[in-house]
Amino acid sequence: MAALRGADVLVRSLAQAGVRRLFSLSGNHIMPVFDAALDAGLDIVHVRHEAAAVHMADAWGRLTGEPGVALLTGGPGHANGVSALYTALAAESPMLLLSGEAPLAERHKGAFQEMRQAEVAAPLVKAAFAATSARALGGDLARAWRHAKFGRPGPVYLGLPFDVLEARVEDAGWPVDSEFEVTPIPLADAAAQAVAAELGRARRPLVIAGPAMAGDRGRKALLALEASSGAPAVVMESPRGINDPGLGALPSVLAQADLVVLLGKRLDFTLRFGQPPSIAAACRFVALDPDPEALRQAGYALGDPARFALAALADPFAAAAALARHARKAASGWCDDVRAAVRRRPAEWGAVTGRDAVHPAELGRAVQAQIERSKDAVLVADGGEFGQWAQACVEAPTRLINGPAGAIGSALPFALAAKLARPDASVFAMLGDGTFGLHAAEFDTALRARLPFVAVVGNDACWNAEHQIQLRAYGAARARGCELLPTRYDRVAAAFGGWGEHVERGADLPGALERAAASGLPACLDVAIERRPAPAAHA
Repeated sequence: MAALRGADVLVRSLAQAGVRRLFSLSGNHIMPVFDAALDAGLDIVHVRHEAAAVHMADAWGRLTGEPGVALLTGGPGHANGVSALYTALAAESPMLLLSGEAPLAERHKGAFQEMRQAEVAAPLVKAAFAATSARALGGDLARAWRHAKFGRPGPVYLGLPFDVLEARVEDAGWPVDSEFEVTPIPLADAAAQAVAAELGRARRPLVIAGPAMAGDRGRKALLALEASSGAPAVVMESPRGINDPGLGALPSVLAQADLVVLLGKRLDFTLRFGQPPSIAAACRFVALDPDPEALRQAGYALGDPARFALAALADPFAAAAALARHARKAASGWCDDVRAAVRRRPAEWGAVTGRDAVHPAELGRAVQAQIERSKDAVLVADGGEFGQWAQACVEAPTRLINGPAGAIGSALPFALAAKLARPDASVFAMLGDGTFGLHAAEFDTALRARLPFVAVVGNDACWNAEHQIQLRAYGAARARGCELLPTRYDRVAAAFGGWGEHVERGADLPGALERAAASGLPACLDVAIERRPAPAAHA
């Protein structure tokens, strides 16, 4: 066999792992990988900003369960993409960030775009390291792949020094297929039986799962656990935690729970650290988590050993399956009560209309109607106040949100990745006007990649989340600096070659949504909405 470049070893190893697509923005340090990808048959989705590539890899990981791969150049390219890692880390999304780096031979000499890239990425990933030889690149990739999937999933950084990519080797150390495989941490039978016994004794148990179980596979596992145990199960993936309006009146039933089983869910700010009045002082906890640090954190947050019934290391999917086998269904109306509370929405949302512009709930009703007429819809929800309205008012078979990190800007990259992962699905992205501006140029990417989707922009000409903070904390007279122009974002999309339409009245929404969905293009519906605070959790 002829000598191969390190770049060839890398892309062939990616293909061996099952990767068929890279999300990337070109740059000097990674051009060998672009070249090698041609021979390996890897598609490159070429984005307009590095953070968009990371967001797309994040969404791919959430939707498929397999790591998405972002490929960036070194120095400023790497730095541009790093910020998006925080969203992926908090959402427990398996993904790899592969960034080119200055050559090893030029380190510490002032090389072009030299940066301590692994150190820059380290706080935002599960592991960060750089390759040191072309021969070992396949093994390095397999190691990063396993890190991304093992235990609590998350992003991993692998640096690619330019001279490692260019170096030629005749005896590459190819990884075997088993090196890409991950064995879940099982829940021991004794622990499963003990948790099942706790569930059997509790009168009002509640299972709360973390973001890793927010996908289709996780929700199916939780439904199976709920059916076998009678204990209601919910997924918590919003930065608003128990006050997520998409969880309806969850706070009212959570306060009544006498046992909470944390299934891969950190006991953090989203659960008010398990403390009263959000959770009863007598409520006990079971923590099942693949991360020992999360178990320690739970005990520290509770501060009372008597409230900590049990803790065990376990992958949440494996734990859910084990509990479903061991649990016995309790005869109780509690599960129905919790389900009804989570579904609860204010009655007025069903008919509310705006006065001078569209009410966010009115827009939600129209999008919901369109989703129900669409095939296998995916909903992407992102933004501040409008993003919360979207999560509360709209449901779809599959949903992607910005997640516990609370960052915004991911909606358009998420939508593109969703269309790639689910090509037959209808993809709807609901995002605020502030969010739109962060990655508006990805409409260009969508046109080049032929990815039709519908972006619904709630346009209130404001960074409304911060504006509402100003109103509450400082008063209207001191609400300054959060205004935006009433920009016509539909025209922005149209300028890239997409479809666009502007709507100012609720009565015009159904027809506009229908036209957007039928356009066959990346589409933007710019909707003038009333400037309203996000809905609160419902009583």
